[in-house]
Amino acid sequence: MEVLNYIVYGDVTVADILVFTAVVVLAVIFARIVRLNLKKTLSDKMPRNELDILLKVVYYGIITTAVIAVLPHLGVNLSGLLVAGGIVGLVIGFASQSVVSNLVSGLFVMIERPIKIGDQVNIDGVSGFVEDIHVISTVVRTYDGVYVRIPNEKVFTSNITNYVANVARRFEYVVGIRYADDAEKAIEIIRRVIDEHPFALRNPPPQVFVNELAESSVNIVVRVWAPSAVWFDVKTELLWRIKTALEAEGIEIPFPQRVIWFANAGGGVDVESGKDVPAREDG
Repeated sequence: MEVLNYIVYGDVTVADILVFTAVVVLAVIFARIVRLNLKKTLSDKMPRNELDILLKVVYYGIITTAVIAVLPHLGVNLSGLLVAGGIVGLVIGFASQSVVSNLVSGLFVMIERPIKIGDQVNIDGVSGFVEDIHVISTVVRTYDGVYVRIPNEKVFTSNITNYVANVARRFEYVVGIRYADDAEKAIEIIRRVIDEHPFALRNPPPQVFVNELAESSVNIVVRVWAPSAVWFDVKTELLWRIKTALEAEGIEIPFPQRVIWFANAGGGVDVESGKDVPAREDG
């Protein structure tokens, strides 16, 4: 025990040196465990070069923190260093606040994985394909071919719509037919057109039904499921097929119409559907 109390220099004893060494060794072991787990978790979720930088920052950050914590055991007075470091840290903290926020948000995005590269998404009003996910930002290529860089803080805190997270996606039309047409026949034709399309899914089944008796038409709602990868092509193609199939069977999509009657006491004309018709004779 006397050996432990032996003063090496100043007030530093052998026990102080052993405590310092033990804490540093434990910090190195702990840092390696953290680095190994981070590497396993993030190896397939972020680029290799960015992952290496992150692992080094975390590894040496833990060791540096431990060394600073036990330096007083070696007789090093940290009061002046802490004051200077506090001021510098405060300045750096304000300057890098957004960077750190984006970095932390990027890690959460990579762990949670609400989006993947290649997904079609809408993030904070920006729609398109996810081109890349970095530690600080995410890049989206819009449908117009424009690349948009979105800070990961905004990605993490915004509502994210992922259009291809589900394997199937539903789309909907409202098809109007004339009141003189047979609605049941129109529904049968539409169902046949849907059944003949190779990418219109049978399960979940499509829905075709009269939804509204509108001013100028009987409105039929058509709901169809298609694979998410081709849903837009199916939507545009199927709509035209339905139109041509209905017209081939004599069922037309009406133009908006309005009938206006003028109350004439003597002379003049009544107007119906935009056409002049003979005036009615009163009395």
